Amino acid sequence: MKKLLETADAAVADINDGAVVAVAGFGLCGIPENLIDALVRKGSKHLTLISNTCGTDNQGVGLLIANGQVDHVIASYVGENAVVERMAAEGTLTYDLMPQGSIAEALRCGGMGIPVFFTPAGVGTVRAEGRETRTFDGRDYLMEKALKPDFSLVKAYRGDPTGNLRFRYTARNFNPCMAMAGKVSIAEVEIMEAVGGIEPDDIHLAGIYVDRIVLGTEYRKPIERLTTRPRQAC
Repeated sequence: MKKLLETADAAVADINDGAVVAVAGFGLCGIPENLIDALVRKGSKHLTLISNTCGTDNQGVGLLIANGQVDHVIASYVGENAVVERMAAEGTLTYDLMPQGSIAEALRCGGMGIPVFFTPAGVGTVRAEGRETRTFDGRDYLMEKALKPDFSLVKAYRGDPTGNLRFRYTARNFNPCMAMAGKVSIAEVEIMEAVGGIEPDDIHLAGIYVDRIVLGTEYRKPIERLTTRPRQAC
C-alpha cells in the first residue's frame, strides 16, 4: 500500500462530516499545521475533536473550531481559546474536559486494544458524575473508556515513505499515542528521508502505525505566549 501522498489535501480527502478526529500537539507545539489547514479547506462539518488543548482563537485546531466545523471537543484545557467559551455559551459547541493524563492513557489504550482503564484522576469531581467507580486496595478509581478516533493527524520532524517517524524534542508530546489510536493515522513531516534514511534506533514510531504520510511545507510554528527575559544592559 502506498502511504506517501503528494499533498495534505489528498491526505484528508476522506475525512467527511461527523468524523471523530484526533489532532496531536501540546498547545501549539508539534501540531500538524498542513493537515489542519487542509481540513479547514475541505470544510468537513459536525466533527468530534480530540486534542490536548483547543489551540488559540485563530491558530492550531482553533481554526477548525472558529470555522464552525466542530460540534464536540474532548480536551484537557480550553483556556487559550475564547471562541470555545463563546460557542459553548451559545450552545453551538459541547465539550468534555478530561485530565491530561487520562487523555493520554485513553489514546494509548485505544492503540493497544484495551477498552477501559481505571484511574484515581477525577474521583470525587464532576468528571465522575454518571461514570462507574470501583475500589481497589481501599482507594476509589474512575473507569474511563479508551479513545479510538476515526482519523489521527500527527506531525513529526523526520519520516520516510513507509511511515517511520522521528519526532523532535518536546514536539513529540501526544503525537505517538494519537497515531497509534487512530483507525486511520495521517502524518506530516518536515523532512522526508529515503527508506532506510532513519537509523532503526532513531525511529520513535514504527510505520505500522501510520497509514498516510505527506511532506509539510511553510511551517509557522506558532507560540501561544512568547515570554522572554528582559535584556540586560551592557
